[in-house]
Amino acid sequence: MGRVSPLFLILLALGFFFATYNLVTMIIHNRATRSNSISTSNNNGGSEWFDPVQESGLKKSGDRKFHVALTATDAPYSKWQCRIMYYWYKRMKDRAGSESDMGGFTRVLHSGKPDNLMEEIPSFVVDPLPEGLDRGYIVLNRPWAFVQWLEKATIEEEYILMAEPDHVFANPLPNLGRGDIPAAYPFFYIKPSENEKIIRKYYPEALGPVTNVDPIGNSPVIIKKSILEQIAPTWMNVSLRMKDDPETDKAFGWVLEMYGYAVASALHGVRHILRKDFMLQPPWDLEVGKRFIIHYTYGCDYNMKGELTYGKIGEWRFDKRSYLRGPPPKNLSLPPPGVPESVVRLVKMVNEATANIPGWETVRMS
Repeated sequence: MGRVSPLFLILLALGFFFATYNLVTMIIHNRATRSNSISTSNNNGGSEWFDPVQESGLKKSGDRKFHVALTATDAPYSKWQCRIMYYWYKRMKDRAGSESDMGGFTRVLHSGKPDNLMEEIPSFVVDPLPEGLDRGYIVLNRPWAFVQWLEKATIEEEYILMAEPDHVFANPLPNLGRGDIPAAYPFFYIKPSENEKIIRKYYPEALGPVTNVDPIGNSPVIIKKSILEQIAPTWMNVSLRMKDDPETDKAFGWVLEMYGYAVASALHGVRHILRKDFMLQPPWDLEVGKRFIIHYTYGCDYNMKGELTYGKIGEWRFDKRSYLRGPPPKNLSLPPPGVPESVVRLVKMVNEATANIPGWETVRMS
């Protein structure tokens, strides 16, 4: 598959710029409320517990199945995480049975060419950004990957779950969205209000308070496909503009693309149901409980007394970055006594997956 030319992408970005400008102008001059834009003039004030469903009285209706989509590269580091993620998707979908809201699955592979996991994991190949445009920030390819996938793929489900390779389903996941209102996980480090000066570069005051920008990233998010099709090009455009702005790039760093999605959603008048039970992040979240996804982005380092030594390599550790060039071995050692249940559960789930995925140690990861 050929790469997209820089000229094409420049024209595409210009098109998205004018589309965003027209959108902003339309909202300024036409304040009619869209069906998926709920007033926030209540005591919640856009806080992380804002629930537009409760405010609007919306109920569950219709087909609730969602398609699981995660963006990935063909690097060994991404591949082994995708294999574990797909294993637990199948396990939890089977556990939920015929009533499951979990529909199909796609690994959106933005390497521009097929790899050796195409038969193991349902995959759809899209083009990466032109060389150098991501400036080493690989996740900038994510919105561009979704734009292409949504345009070219046949997706039967009405809803999409945007997920990531380092997600593990800990419980069967229902559709947490309600009608046109998507559901998302509130990240403690996404703080639009504390970054209002920067946010206002992309979300003008005329559109409303900065609290209209939810404290979220694009993942995990369950959203109607038709709404994501509207947001995705704006998400791509805003993310590229943010990366091009030195002040924004410095302030947002590795979470820039997450802010890009949050701002793009707000530009389209879309608010999210914020669900803390959507996900947990060991070692900070101590128990799995009824939460649905384990996100193992942080390293877990402990001494043999079971005490966290975060920032210092522990006597016992599990950190995905220890396996940049290849998959973790089977049967990882379990944490010492005293380590939180969430970490123990994560390692046990990794061990179960690696023990049952065919060819775990023999399938070439490069």
